[in-house]
Amino acid sequence: MQNIIVQNVNSINHELCAQRRDFHRHPEQGWLEFRTASHVAEKLSQMGFTVQLGQEVVRDGARMGVPDEQTLKAALERARAQGAIERWLPALAGGFTGVVGILDTHRPGPIQAFRFDLDALPIQESKQSDHRPSSEKFASINEGSMHACGHDGHATIGLGLAELLTRFSSELRGRIKLIFQPAEEGVRGARSMVEAGVVDDVDYLIASHLGLGHPEGKVICGADGFLATSKLDARFMGKAAHAGGQPEAGRNALLAAAHSAIGLHSIASHSEGISRINVGQLNAGSGRNVIADSALLLLETRGATTTVNSYMESRAREVIEGAARMQDVDVSIDCVGSAEECASSPLLVEHIASCLASYPGIKHLVKHDTTPAGSEDATSLMARVITHGGQATYMIFGTHLAAGHHHPCFDFDESVLPLAVGSLTHIALTISASA
Repeated sequence: MQNIIVQNVNSINHELCAQRRDFHRHPEQGWLEFRTASHVAEKLSQMGFTVQLGQEVVRDGARMGVPDEQTLKAALERARAQGAIERWLPALAGGFTGVVGILDTHRPGPIQAFRFDLDALPIQESKQSDHRPSSEKFASINEGSMHACGHDGHATIGLGLAELLTRFSSELRGRIKLIFQPAEEGVRGARSMVEAGVVDDVDYLIASHLGLGHPEGKVICGADGFLATSKLDARFMGKAAHAGGQPEAGRNALLAAAHSAIGLHSIASHSEGISRINVGQLNAGSGRNVIADSALLLLETRGATTTVNSYMESRAREVIEGAARMQDVDVSIDCVGSAEECASSPLLVEHIASCLASYPGIKHLVKHDTTPAGSEDATSLMARVITHGGQATYMIFGTHLAAGHHHPCFDFDESVLPLAVGSLTHIALTISASA
C-alpha cells in the first residue's frame, strides 16, 4: 500500500508545488484569509467534500484579536481583486475564515480529523535576488504580509491529503474532517473552532507543522514541546496635565505601564516547569511636557503546562492592576490569544510510529519529542478531543529551511510536501483499517 500511496502523491507533486506558490504569493493575515479560505472551500467542494465554513465552524464570541471593521473590509476587497472565489465570500465576510471539509464514507468507522492553518505573518518579504520566492517570481504581492512560517505549505498539504483521500475513499471507513483554521499566529483562532463544536465528535485528531528546526527526512510523531501561553493587552487610562505647571493634577499612565513592565519581569518562576514572560511593546504619552493619560502594554506569558501558564497569567494581572493602583489610573486587560500545553496521546503516537516505520522518504522517525518550540494554537483543539475521550497528537515534518521561521527570507524545501501528504494518507488508511 505504501508504494501505491507514493505513486499517487508523486502524480500530484507538480500541483502541490504550484498550489503552495499561489498561497505564498497571496498571503493573508489572521481573520483576513478570504482568498485563501475561498480557494480551499472551492477545491474541497470540487473533490466531493461536504464544506462547512464561516459561522458554521467559527464561533463569533470566541474569536480573539479580530481586526477592525475597516481592515476586514479592505482585506475582503483585496481578496476579490486577487481572484477569491465569490460564491464563498458571503459566509467568510467579517473575518469568519475557517473551513472544514468532510468526507463521509457512509460506512461505520472512526471520525478522524486533520488540522491545517491558513494565515500569514505581518512581515515584509525579502526582495534579495538569492531569495528563491523572489528569484522564481512567487514572493508575496501583499506589502507587509508574508508566509514566513510554512502555513502556505500546511494548507497545500491539506488539499493534497483531500485529493488522495478521494482516490482511496473505497478503502476508508467512518468520516474524515479536514480542518483549515484561521489566525494561528498569535494563537487566536483555534478556540473559536473549539467553541463551535468542530471537534466534539472526533475520535482521532492530528495536527502538524513543517520544519521547526528539524532536518529533511525527520518525522516526529508526538511533539509535546509547545508551551501553554496567554497574550495580553493592558490599556492604562489616566489623566493628562501640564508636567511643569500642574503635575499633581495628572494621573500618569506611562508610569503605571513602566512599573508594570519591571514588575512583570520580576515574577518568580514556577517549581513545576519552565515559565516565560515578555513585555514586547509599550506605547504611551503625547509629549514631553504632558503627564501621559494613556498607555498600551503588550505582553505574553508561557508555561510548560497550562497550570504553570495560568500561574504566570494570574500573577501578571496582579502586577498590572497593582501598578495601576499605585498611580491612581484605570486599567483594562484583554486576552487576545491563548493556547494549552501540548499533550499528545501515547496510544496514537505509538500507532503512528508503527504505521510510518518503513514509509519511503522518512530517514529518522522519532516517536516523542519535548524540545521547547514556542506555542501552538492547535493544542486547544487537541485538548477538546482528549477531554471528550478521543486521541490527538502533533506531528512535525522536518525540512531544509532557507532561514528560520518568522524571518523575511524564510522558505522551505518543497520536497517535504509529497512526503507529508503521503504520510498522512497512510495514517488515515491505517486508522480506518484498524477500526
